[in-house]
Amino acid sequence: MDVELNEDQRLFQRTLREFVEKEIVPVAAEWERSGRYPAEIVARFAELGLFGITVPEEYGGLDLDRVSFALVFEEIARGWMGVAGVLGSHSLSTWMIARYGTEEQRRQHLPDLASGARRTGIALTEPGAGTDLQGIATRAVRDGDHYVVNGTKTWITNARHADPLPVLVKTSVETPAHRGMSVLLVDGSSEGLTISRDLPKLGYKGTETCEVVLTDVRVPVSRLLGGVEGRGMQQVLSALELGRLNIAARAVGVAQAAYEAALGYARERHAFGQPIADFQAIQLKLADMATEIQAARLMTYWAAVRSEAGPVKAEAAMAKYFASEVALRVTMEAMRIHGGYGYSQEFTVERLYRDAPLMAIGEGTNDVQRLIIARSLISGESALGW
Repeated sequence: MDVELNEDQRLFQRTLREFVEKEIVPVAAEWERSGRYPAEIVARFAELGLFGITVPEEYGGLDLDRVSFALVFEEIARGWMGVAGVLGSHSLSTWMIARYGTEEQRRQHLPDLASGARRTGIALTEPGAGTDLQGIATRAVRDGDHYVVNGTKTWITNARHADPLPVLVKTSVETPAHRGMSVLLVDGSSEGLTISRDLPKLGYKGTETCEVVLTDVRVPVSRLLGGVEGRGMQQVLSALELGRLNIAARAVGVAQAAYEAALGYARERHAFGQPIADFQAIQLKLADMATEIQAARLMTYWAAVRSEAGPVKAEAAMAKYFASEVALRVTMEAMRIHGGYGYSQEFTVERLYRDAPLMAIGEGTNDVQRLIIARSLISGESALGW
């Protein structure tokens, strides 16, 4: 396996990095603290075609290879992890529509979603159901040529801007529960669809994260993803594999930013008459950080390449689990290297330290990832090696 980026990927990476350095890094700290929505950055995402990264070219998208997909999230998260979330939920949803939608659904939604004229997200989690998606309570009852939907979804990124918003619902009460689950593409302006509140967060700021209430929302049967009931759990779980690659890449970006900040500070900060980078204690920390980041990056790219050929349940879980744990450790070590200044909002590592935990929790907690990996190994679905 070639672990080097090809020429096109390097050019793409360079373009992304220049954009991030010029247009995201200079405003990230101020906008994050003030809670300002990054409308200008979102507009630039559209201009660069980034809303179409998982949309086939025939519908106006970029249809990126999976390593380039990972590069998008690594580079943007390196500048500001929060704004990467705008693209994260959107790209997962567009992939799911492209993969499972009917031809009519693809033609209706994907061109505008690829251009950024419209955006989307995905509504899975509920106040009483996160890891256990089969435990959702949101119901969709057939009424003629419509479904009537009632329920509450939470932790929904892009909630105010999602049109359509794919919503995981129960269309029947079959046993086991996953057989009665479906995805409906809910119109963002539907009567009865309300944003009840914004969730206050430790980090991951810049994009809204909301609670969404659906009260007697009428959804045309034509908006049942794929046109067949009972496929929702399968559709969502396969999309979450892509989501875990996204999270792994974001974790690499956050860790890389923390390492760069720590290295720069260690070179400039003096103690006892010399740069603290001259002390072995600091050097050992930097060596560990750099080694772990590179391992996480290669694991993420490896899982991305493997995903081109088919499902990567274990590989995506490994990448997400390992990279997010690296992000937690590296941001902590970067704060230690900064000493007291690392605790100040004047330095970038404070924000990175707050952003890192989301990757260990979102898209399935790391304990869940470990169980997925273990069960895949035990069942023989996956094996170590190339």
